[in-house]
Amino acid sequence: MLKQAIVLRSDLKMGKGKAAAQASHASVMSYSSSPKDAAREWLEEGQKKIVLKVSGEKELLELHKQAKRLGLHAVLVHDAGHTQVPAGTLTAIAIGPDDEKKVDKVTGKLKLL
Repeated sequence: MLKQAIVLRSDLKMGKGKAAAQASHASVMSYSSSPKDAAREWLEEGQKKIVLKVSGEKELLELHKQAKRLGLHAVLVHDAGHTQVPAGTLTAIAIGPDDEKKVDKVTGKLKLL
């Protein structure tokens, strides 16, 4: 089974709408740049996803490194700066869609948003 994990920074204190937008950006960016077979399989399985949090940028970058080391598809989201955070701010990461057990090796200890 495939899964996508979306992780947001809690230190930015984004409003609920902003956080939802950043999570959406992460999900769409990761899905649209995923290998075609994985993307199709994930869609057919119901697009399983989870939204988690970390305390800051350093943790997001570490998750990205861990995901890449395991061969997982992962994308970082940098904000355009039109509303609540400055342009270029790293706000989120999406890992997958990819094998659920592999995704959990990277994100399994994180707390839900």
